[in-house]
Amino acid sequence: MLEELDIRNLGPIREATIAPAAGMTAITGETGAGKSMLLSAIRLVSGGAAESSRVSAGADEAWAQAIFALSDDAVASEHSGDTNDAGSGDADSGFTGAAAAVAKAHDAGVDPEDGELFLSRTVRASGRSRAVLGGKSVPRSVLGAIAGELVTIHGQTDQLKIAASSRQREFLDRVAGDEAELAAYRKAWDALAAMDERLERLRSQESSARQQADYLRESIDRINRIDPQPGEDEELKARRERIENAADIAQGVGSALGALDASQVDVDAADGASAVELINHAVTSLRAIRVGGTFSEQADRLESINADLGDVVFALSQELGDEGSVEDLDQINGRIHELGDLARRWGPTLADVLAWRDKAAFDLEDLDASPEKVAELESERQTLYDAALAAADVLSAARVAAAADLGARVTEELGSLAMLGASLEVRVTPRDKADDPLGPYGRDDIAFLFTPFEGSPQLPMGKSASGGELSRLMLALELVAADTRGGADQTFIFDEVDAGVGGKAAVELGKRLARLARSAQVIVVTHLAQVASWADAQFVVTKEPPDADDDDLGVVTTIAEVSGETRVHEIARMLSGSESEASLDHARELLSDSRLTLPLAGAGAAGD
Repeated sequence: MLEELDIRNLGPIREATIAPAAGMTAITGETGAGKSMLLSAIRLVSGGAAESSRVSAGADEAWAQAIFALSDDAVASEHSGDTNDAGSGDADSGFTGAAAAVAKAHDAGVDPEDGELFLSRTVRASGRSRAVLGGKSVPRSVLGAIAGELVTIHGQTDQLKIAASSRQREFLDRVAGDEAELAAYRKAWDALAAMDERLERLRSQESSARQQADYLRESIDRINRIDPQPGEDEELKARRERIENAADIAQGVGSALGALDASQVDVDAADGASAVELINHAVTSLRAIRVGGTFSEQADRLESINADLGDVVFALSQELGDEGSVEDLDQINGRIHELGDLARRWGPTLADVLAWRDKAAFDLEDLDASPEKVAELESERQTLYDAALAAADVLSAARVAAAADLGARVTEELGSLAMLGASLEVRVTPRDKADDPLGPYGRDDIAFLFTPFEGSPQLPMGKSASGGELSRLMLALELVAADTRGGADQTFIFDEVDAGVGGKAAVELGKRLARLARSAQVIVVTHLAQVASWADAQFVVTKEPPDADDDDLGVVTTIAEVSGETRVHEIARMLSGSESEASLDHARELLSDSRLTLPLAGAGAAGD
């Protein structure tokens, strides 16, 4: 959820900090006070366009930062290893919501700190901007991708996103809970797509492909004839070095053995006793002392030293006479030359040569595009296609069932949101493509068709409603999704959702926003007291005249949380524009009524 929003020098807002409630937060204030700047700040940290005109007068730059608190499950998902694409949410990780945000932040090199993600954006008066994630500069598209998993804005300029068929498909899949069916289909589709790619490669072969096949065949044969082994060249070079230095090795090893243990080599007795003999003599002398203690201990140490010397003597004695002959050197040099030629062509190491050979053998299978091979693959392709088609049918069935339920429940909600006669149909139809109806997400075309009032033609979402109507439609959709699938692990921001609403419908609107806030964080910009009264927290945006000493700055906007009697006065102002005793009593009554027990999620429309 959005834990804190900090703003500096953005439009009329010089400095503000908002800590929204975990449930529902209302942003209120007089028209023109600057409530829109809060949405501008959210869009800014969400990677939106940076407009230098939004920088406060006299300031060098504007800055906004959003701090998101993440659930333990979302943070833990970073290490879960669950990276299979389920076909919705983050296409790279298979996660959705906060878990997807954590995965995308991790890909950008930033991990949550104490369960929080920091997204900030600076816009200079010169027009340049800087996006920062967790203290690290990132492209603004990264902020957009992460914020898109954490925040959903339902405002006049944001509703067009749901007009995209891909977004409608994602929403329907989320409500349908068809993750397993979608994952099974994507697995079948990926196998089919890989086979199609392989067949296309085979069918498009020309003379260049045949030449490539000849080259691969000859190269594989050459490598197999030489039969290199990993690391063989290094071993041979080491052996060659020993042969070339055989005289020095024999002299050095013999001299060392003579000094350590004369019995291992033919050493003149005049050279004196060896180290082993001298140490043995010292041990015998110490053992002859009949006084215990240090003499016995030192004798033990000398015997240990003598054992180590014995190991050294044995190792050196194995090196004598193992240098090889001139004939061996010629063979070794010839082998090194052969291996070096392979490494120069397909290396740089022999392991690389062997890896190239194995890959070349696989590529050669595809390049040898005999009619029999093509026919074999086409038969395999048909089997894969049948499997994908069957998986698509299962997925379609789940979508069709969910679509009927979603449309009916949203239509029911719309009736309580001052939209009597409005309805939503979620239409799932087979793709109109006779030769191959399958696509990456199944065989369905999905359309959300909205009728804003009785008698109106049914039109695609985004083309058939005003900003306020579309905001209420999105509220109805999110409510049904929350009732069906539980918490969305997201922050929903509604703007203009109360446009054209009043009276009892306004109360119902507030009640439904509060109901959604039981499973997700909800922030609503509203001018209706009947909506604001349901909020767990309320912030008031106030326009203040410029300071007499600094009137170049123009109007200044302040933002403050109201509670207790201060909130009562704000609700009274929203109700009647005044703060008379009658309006204050009405405000207290409204706030009290708005604290009635809400229906449990999934229990049907509020007030039923």
